[in-house]
Amino acid sequence: MRKKIDWRWLERGGIFCLILTILTLSITITINFRLLYVFDIDSLNILNGMDMSKTVLLKNFDQLMNYLNNPFVHTLKLSDFPVSESGAFHFYEVKRLFLLCYGVLIVTIVPSILFIRQLSKRDRIWRLIRPFQWGMAIPALFAGVMVLWFDQFFIAFHGVFFNNDDWLFDPLTDPIINVLPEEFFMHSFILFFIVLELLFFIGIIIGKRSLKKI
Repeated sequence: MRKKIDWRWLERGGIFCLILTILTLSITITINFRLLYVFDIDSLNILNGMDMSKTVLLKNFDQLMNYLNNPFVHTLKLSDFPVSESGAFHFYEVKRLFLLCYGVLIVTIVPSILFIRQLSKRDRIWRLIRPFQWGMAIPALFAGVMVLWFDQFFIAFHGVFFNNDDWLFDPLTDPIINVLPEEFFMHSFILFFIVLELLFFIGIIIGKRSLKKI
């Protein structure tokens, strides 16, 4: 009886760990999907009114992403955009969130792989079906709210993750905001939800196939 109880709690912990892995992996893929910004430069006409080439803009974008992704880069320097003190602090807070995401992914990915192997050995991959169905339903609800009321969603998002107003950039002191339009962030959120839903959906399909074999 004790072994069954222990395995049940280990299974719940494993599912939680796996969901964290999927969540942070989806964020990581979205953050580093550079092609989205490359596409949006043209589709959103980001360079309209800017005396700058696409190549130069992407160089600055890459500098920003290198700062946000690299724990060993401590100062944000952009070749063609000044950064105010409040702007630099906001990007520092974003950097901390990025690194936290990467840290959680690194910590959980190996236990998640081992957990999946154990489920496979015990013919219990089907146990992922219900948690992953919830994993699809809840983000789908948030995605619907986001699409319908993105402005409010975007403000609420910053209210949850930031305890100040430094994310409200002044284009005069932080002109980088002119090339990071709100629509780009909406597209990033959409990409995140698509990746997240896809990963959960794949898990459900695998779980249902394993259930048929039992």
